[in-house]
Amino acid sequence: MTSLFVRRAGTLRRGRCPLVLLHGWSCHGGFFEPQMQALGEQTLVLAPDLPGHGRSAERLAPTIEAGADALHDLLAEDGIENAAVVGWSMGALVAWSMIERHGAGRLSALVVEDMSPKVVNAPDWQFGSRSGLDGDRNAVFLKAIETQWPLLAAPTARRTFASGAPRNLLSFAEREMRAADPRSLAAMWRSLTAQDFRDLIPRLELPVVLARGAQSQLYDAGAAQWQCSQLARAHLHTFSASGHAPHLEEPGPFNAMLGEVIDPRRSPN
Repeated sequence: MTSLFVRRAGTLRRGRCPLVLLHGWSCHGGFFEPQMQALGEQTLVLAPDLPGHGRSAERLAPTIEAGADALHDLLAEDGIENAAVVGWSMGALVAWSMIERHGAGRLSALVVEDMSPKVVNAPDWQFGSRSGLDGDRNAVFLKAIETQWPLLAAPTARRTFASGAPRNLLSFAEREMRAADPRSLAAMWRSLTAQDFRDLIPRLELPVVLARGAQSQLYDAGAAQWQCSQLARAHLHTFSASGHAPHLEEPGPFNAMLGEVIDPRRSPN
């Protein structure tokens, strides 16, 4: 049986792809509630808690690779084929890692939500985190996660959204993020900042939608544009009123986009 805790909604329907939603760092599958409700009326929707997070926090090693293997096991055990996978932030790293380790044979499409294939900036890569995160700064941040996470939860929540995000959305994110285990978060952060999928991107043959927030405080437009230039089948979809989490900030338009992705007849690719 899969080691991941999984939220489920809806059932498989003819002419619709199942939908798998992968959350970001310090969050959990419950951050996709608007998609579970709306898209669960159209298809089977799965939103697992990834390693180190939510109800999966103690079940697996808190690494991207463990998440990738567990995702592959989940799809295999449930007999899921032609899945449309949404990778939000860290979730995209898990999706890329699964493809790298197990192939994309069970996938129909990938939605990359506001994410870079390499988070840490370097002399040969300037499309990582907009904060100027490099190796030295990352080492400092890792220590802060372990020792000061309750203080970091609020600014982390604020940076997740565009400036001026609704107070109820900020409160929800801050509350759920603060409840996460700092040791697990630090371990997963160490793993995710070690990833580099730049070589994988040009090899992807499945359709990819790059869903970015125009007001993202975490990633510049260059990260999505670079991916678009490298992919064989790419569609760039910008959400003008969103920051790093268009699925929460503009759930209606985001769900409409997903409705096209799960319907092969309407898919933009």
